[in-house]
Order: sequence, then C-alpha cells, then structure tokens
Amino acid sequence: MPENPFASLSRVMHEPNRLALVSALAAAVDGLSFGELKEACALTDGNLNRHLKALEDEGIIAQRRETQRGGRPQTTVTLTSAGRRKFVKYLENLEEVLAQAAASVGGATPDLSAPAARPSRA
Repeated sequence: MPENPFASLSRVMHEPNRLALVSALAAAVDGLSFGELKEACALTDGNLNRHLKALEDEGIIAQRRETQRGGRPQTTVTLTSAGRRKFVKYLENLEEVLAQAAASVGGATPDLSAPAARPSRA
C-alpha cells in the first residue's frame, strides 16, 4: 500500500485562505500590498493579518512596511525564497495526493498540466 501522501502536505499552506495568499504572491515577483492581497483573497483586515502572521512565522512570506508620500504607511508582502521552495514542494505533494485519490476511485491519473474541464450546463 502506498504511503499516505496527506502526511506530507504543509498544514500551514493547506488552509484555503493561506493557499490563496501564497498563490497570489507566487505570481507577483515584487510582492503585493496589503490592500491588493485583501481584495484578491476577499479577506477582512483581521483575517488577512492572522494568515500573514502564520505564513511569516513559517518563513514563507516577508512583510515590509514603508511610509508613502503624505505619511501613509503601506505594507508590501513578498514570498521569500524559502517560501517559494516550500510552495513548489507543497504543489508536488498535492499532485501526489490527487493522483492517489484518482487511482483509488478507479480513475485515470489526472493530467495536472491541463486546465480543469468545466462542467456543461445543459
């Protein structure tokens, strides 16, 4: 029997909101502002702060707070190099989970490089 692939999934990244945050940051080389992340992930200030703290504690993200013109502070969040490596490893482990799940229900191994098919609304 194959090893349980769920054990290798990063718990900190597997939480849906954190996965959304890390995914958004992975596509933004220069990082995203607090406001951009809040809007992209549809989170409240409090929820976003809580998730960012959890990711920062694990070394996945870094936050930089700067004062803009007019004295208004702006927080920019970036994915760290270690965070990017952890995210890639998480995605590899998730692919394994999906492949084993598909095999266990008698389905073919999914082609994870292709976009997911959308169900028709007939």
